[in-house]
Amino acid sequence: MTVGGGIGMLAAFLQTLEKLTLLQNKDAVLACNFNSVFSCTNVLNSWQSSVFGFPNSIMCFGLFTIFTSIAVAGLTGGKLTRGLRLGVQLLSLATLGFALWFLGESIYVIHSLCVFCMFCFAGLLLVNGAWLRLNADDLPIGAAGRACLMRIIAKGGDVFGWFLLAAALAFAMLLRFN
Repeated sequence: MTVGGGIGMLAAFLQTLEKLTLLQNKDAVLACNFNSVFSCTNVLNSWQSSVFGFPNSIMCFGLFTIFTSIAVAGLTGGKLTRGLRLGVQLLSLATLGFALWFLGESIYVIHSLCVFCMFCFAGLLLVNGAWLRLNADDLPIGAAGRACLMRIIAKGGDVFGWFLLAAALAFAMLLRFN
């Protein structure tokens, strides 16, 4: 969780710097522009990159800071209450939903990918995977659901599921941009 949060925090910070560069000079050539597919400029200039009226990267930086801070608190022996853990897991799932929407928009509407967004997404998968494992005993899914989830986790099925999601998205990108 700490590693995923750190990756996302750094990527969101760098993406914010790139957005500020574009706001200062709309014709700036960004370091994260590699070609027409991997073009931060195309993504950052779209309305989807500021869906709440400010750059998404600022929101992501704040969210990844929360995820990382709570992970560090847990790593250093801090007591994370059940309510806090479940609340932050819900926040990370909502963030994942937003990221899936944004990635879909990038692939099928904007027709470009942002490298920093990809790192944020990877960090988000790590954060969500860690929260699922940490909260598996406390999820409000009933005894049968909990037993099933614990069997899946014991066999590594949760990790496989996160990799499957990443692979499905990579496949969608290959189909679209190949």
